[in-house]
Amino acid sequence: MKKIEQNEILKSRDNESLAKETMKNLIAGEWVETDEVSKNINPSNPSDIVSSFYKGTFNHIFETIDYAAKVQKEWSKSSIYLRQEILEDIANKLLDKKEYYGEVIAREAGKPIKEAIDEVVKSAEFFSYFAAESIRSRGAFMDSPRDSVDIEVINEPVGVVGVITPWNYPLAIPAWKIAPALAFGNSVIFKPSSQTPAIAYILAKIIDSTKLPKGVFSLTFGKGGVIGNALAESKKVQAITFTGSVGAGKELAKRSIGSMTKLQLEMGSKNSLIILDDADINVAVEAAIKGAYNANGQKCTSCSKIIVTPGIYDEFIEAFKAKMQTLVVGNAMDKSSQIGPCIDKGQLDANLAYIKLGLEEGAKLVCGGEAIKNDTDGYYFSPALFVDGRSDMRINQEEMFAAIACVIKAKDYEDAVEILNDTEFGLSGGIITNDLNKAMKFKHDAEIGNVMINLPTAGMDNHVPFGGRKNSSFGSREKSYAASDFYTTTKTAYIKY
Repeated sequence: MKKIEQNEILKSRDNESLAKETMKNLIAGEWVETDEVSKNINPSNPSDIVSSFYKGTFNHIFETIDYAAKVQKEWSKSSIYLRQEILEDIANKLLDKKEYYGEVIAREAGKPIKEAIDEVVKSAEFFSYFAAESIRSRGAFMDSPRDSVDIEVINEPVGVVGVITPWNYPLAIPAWKIAPALAFGNSVIFKPSSQTPAIAYILAKIIDSTKLPKGVFSLTFGKGGVIGNALAESKKVQAITFTGSVGAGKELAKRSIGSMTKLQLEMGSKNSLIILDDADINVAVEAAIKGAYNANGQKCTSCSKIIVTPGIYDEFIEAFKAKMQTLVVGNAMDKSSQIGPCIDKGQLDANLAYIKLGLEEGAKLVCGGEAIKNDTDGYYFSPALFVDGRSDMRINQEEMFAAIACVIKAKDYEDAVEILNDTEFGLSGGIITNDLNKAMKFKHDAEIGNVMINLPTAGMDNHVPFGGRKNSSFGSREKSYAASDFYTTTKTAYIKY
């Protein structure tokens, strides 16, 4: 693994070091300090402190909620052109320093630098997309069965929206939640992951520098159990959009019952890729490699379950192993790295535990699965491949959030689909085949929200809905035109004339 000199890593940050300040919370329109400070580290080099931040408290979150509810009433009446201008301003400011912001993501999330910069660009696209959506008319006039009566259907802002996001896409996921919330006239209380606070702070600073009225957007750091529970239990918060674990999502749902808070939950996944005998082997390997190992395997659309029919099984495994040998694991700031470190030691330990579990369950480990030592003591893990797995193994049922994949042999197409659907999740899945009939049939047979044909299982396009089934998702879809279902509420007016 290539060693990167520290001055090379710091070359574009020498005048903008986040480590020089302790990041504050944006509470009721003001940047405030608290009594408790926490730090986040660089998983490529744990001795590198990326930033320090003040943790929010119950008092701060209640103050934020009260103020957000107050200013939202005026913001909901704001000009749609003002909203468009603000969102475009955010998009442009993200693009102005995309390389630097990409470095911040790479340093605190361990995401390879190219992927990190791509995330910044994609995040800007979300703000730009919803800038356009903010001026698109969504109202409708309907005919009435009664004489001299008009009917108007109106979409209004839902109110105060809590936004709770994870560390794996620390800018893109906040972007695709915050942008539509603001576009449709809501106020936002943003609670990012404590493992990736720096890019959240940067985004908050950018938003605060626009013409957005003070208090419409707030940022509060802290524990999910503190911030999330307060948001869920408050009757002044009308909606919460959350991406995270199944357990945390269900806890939010329980706590929100009393306040009848509208919820949008994106939770766990266990995604599969089916490879049929007629597949193009190169297409199959490329899709499987990207699906399993991009973003270090730490994304909700990763495919860790690869289902292959007998006629291509051995050939695919050999080709897949050969491709794996070319993957470069290294410092996320190194442009040659294709796979960075795990987010923290806890995730690295979890990866190793799943390797041990897979072996105990009877799967055969043919490549990787080891902690990689280097001179920075980063949390590096060699991407792993199990073969001869079974669907009932825990490594094929649980979301590992790791660069670990397992190949399962299926009898035929029908058996492969049954294995794919054999999970409590239903977010994403794909099939590699040159059989048009099988491809078209798969669209209907797969019990998932995102279907990929001859493509990796990932997908982040801003103009189409995103979400899953079963324990993967709850509530309306995210992104695209579908976002209005969550961030607005529908009113029907009857007018006698």
